[in-house]
Amino acid sequence: MNETVKLPASLTTNPRLDRWVKFEDNRTVRVASGKVEIGQGIVTALAQIAAEELYLPLERVTLLSGSTEYGPDEQYTSSSLSVMVSGASIRLVCAEVRSLLTNQAALRLNCSPDDLIVADGAFVKDGVATGLDYWDVAPALDLSQAPTGRARPKSPEAYRLVGKEIPRADLPGKVTGAAETYLHDMRPAGALHARTLRQPGPGAVLEALDEDAVRGASGDEELRVVRRASFVAFVSTSERKAEAAAVYAEANAKWSGLRDYRGSEQEGAWLVGRPAELRAIGAAVKDTPDASAIVEATYTRPYIAHASMGPSAAIAQYDGETMTIWSHGQGMHPLRKNVAEMLGLDSAKVICHHRHGPGCYGHNGSDDAAADAAIVALALPGETVRLQWRREEEFAYEPVSPAMSVTVRVAVDAAGNPTDWTQEIWSASHVQRPGSGSGYLLASEALENPPPPVKVTDPPEERGGGGTRNAVPLYRIPAHRIKHHLVTEGPVRTSALRGLGAPTNVFAMECMMDELAARAGKDPLAYRLALLDDPRARAVLERTAAMAGWANRSSGGEGKGLGIAFARYKNMAAYSAVAVAVTVADEVRLDHVWSASDAGLVINPNGARNQLEGGIVQAASFALKEQVKIEGKGIASRDWDAYPILRFSEVPPVDVEIIGSPDDPSLGMGECTVGPTCAAIGNALAHALGRRMYDMPLNRERIMTALLVT
Repeated sequence: MNETVKLPASLTTNPRLDRWVKFEDNRTVRVASGKVEIGQGIVTALAQIAAEELYLPLERVTLLSGSTEYGPDEQYTSSSLSVMVSGASIRLVCAEVRSLLTNQAALRLNCSPDDLIVADGAFVKDGVATGLDYWDVAPALDLSQAPTGRARPKSPEAYRLVGKEIPRADLPGKVTGAAETYLHDMRPAGALHARTLRQPGPGAVLEALDEDAVRGASGDEELRVVRRASFVAFVSTSERKAEAAAVYAEANAKWSGLRDYRGSEQEGAWLVGRPAELRAIGAAVKDTPDASAIVEATYTRPYIAHASMGPSAAIAQYDGETMTIWSHGQGMHPLRKNVAEMLGLDSAKVICHHRHGPGCYGHNGSDDAAADAAIVALALPGETVRLQWRREEEFAYEPVSPAMSVTVRVAVDAAGNPTDWTQEIWSASHVQRPGSGSGYLLASEALENPPPPVKVTDPPEERGGGGTRNAVPLYRIPAHRIKHHLVTEGPVRTSALRGLGAPTNVFAMECMMDELAARAGKDPLAYRLALLDDPRARAVLERTAAMAGWANRSSGGEGKGLGIAFARYKNMAAYSAVAVAVTVADEVRLDHVWSASDAGLVINPNGARNQLEGGIVQAASFALKEQVKIEGKGIASRDWDAYPILRFSEVPPVDVEIIGSPDDPSLGMGECTVGPTCAAIGNALAHALGRRMYDMPLNRERIMTALLVT
């Protein structure tokens, strides 16, 4: 091993070349990744990287994604890391395998490796085909060896596939509705259908359930009931009858240990003063006697649901020895480990395969549905169990993104420039994924020996933080700090959703920048540029402003507004600025959105634009519409009427541009537009109204309430 080479984390944890690359008999190459396709186009982008480094046409590379049986363990697909980490790993692995193959071919041809070039996987010497290709010499290699990182990948100038708009491999099946594209459409022959009776909350105990009455209500006299402590599932050959059983059971089961919420718990403001662990990050607190003024404001966001278009589902088989699971979760290796621990199985006897799901923006109910299916399959060995959550279950029991309250306190000098910045954050954990040490599979709480409470944690700063994500300003400010109150006793289960704390922190920070600019009597764009030294940050702001016609921005206050905001995701991934034009009438209408982003080397510009545009649309929905209602026993918003999201008819024209140099390393960009979009909408609304709104969602109810306050 070359000690001077720093390998990507995925290669240090999966140190065998054959875990990544396999030469097939049909003269194709299978390249494996632990990252999974959840709509970000990663299967296509990673195949482009592999084909590029192997000097192969794309059609001779197949990308195996999310297989515990054959692929590397890359934990979860999250945090815009797929290209940055898995892509970097595949690039190094393929470059090294190509080098090893070339050396092997040179031995066979009795020449120097430098005498050989590779064309479509075949070796050429002095312009003449040698008759040898990868598949001829690959059997002589020991690919169980670890990568050294010493092989030099191609330079960007030599790329022929990377940087090209290759059609996404995952889309034809999704667009045409091809059979079994989605896990939800998989119908294995003879599969049984299962539905669950969900434990209403942690600690709730099932006191009574009339199984005969449920069986009668289902219309299936052969209905099977799988029960372990407070976990219950109904299994039928008919999906409709299994569903009927679950609905009837939910209405008639008797529970003890239920919770009671009043409704105030659903607001971000409720978090302030709750039991929490306080962390101080950044500069020490200091007096600011020389400040011209102290500016302070509090910005909040409520709990947000993943709101996937389809409820979670899974398929499981147990043959008496091996449990096989098909899931649309974000991490097949963590799922294998977690299911094995929950069921007391040897993890080597649990196999997990990823399949497409209907929208996955973080830790939703997919892992929990897989756990449910595995419990049922364990009870019914030899059967194939297809289990799907009901819509009500998905809204009520998936982990939600935590509400947040962010107070920004800024000391400014006589020129109106910030000299001292404090971002004080109250939030529950943004990651309670099973297997991460901070959470467990939902069904395990209902089994005979529920797991003990786990210590509440949040992702560390070196991984981008959770509640603190994007809370450090990139502007030139002499001193800044974060005070993070990690709330330890929230009303509902919380976990990862696109951007973690970044949408709220960027909303607070960039709205405050507009407020500071207004106090200084300066244009918001000019104010930001005067405080930004990073040329890449300046470039995305300037380009976005030009796209939006910022120079012609009105004075505002007449119902139409134009706002702008900027962030570098996690302060270490892609740069992005967003400008939004709005009209405020009965509701806030988005008239147009513009955005420029810099992610360095972009593998597939079309896929990248999909990510940027998708982030903008979802963030607009966060900012204007979304709020989980909590009252009574828990989450009360259990259908689309109670949880409105942005409709297709409300999606505005969106123009995105990708700028930056391919000579810079690839930066994760899947979530980079989310925070700036929320903030730009807030700033556009303030420009339109002549008055600022501090609490998302920025909907009619909140606007009317704010405007009626004198």
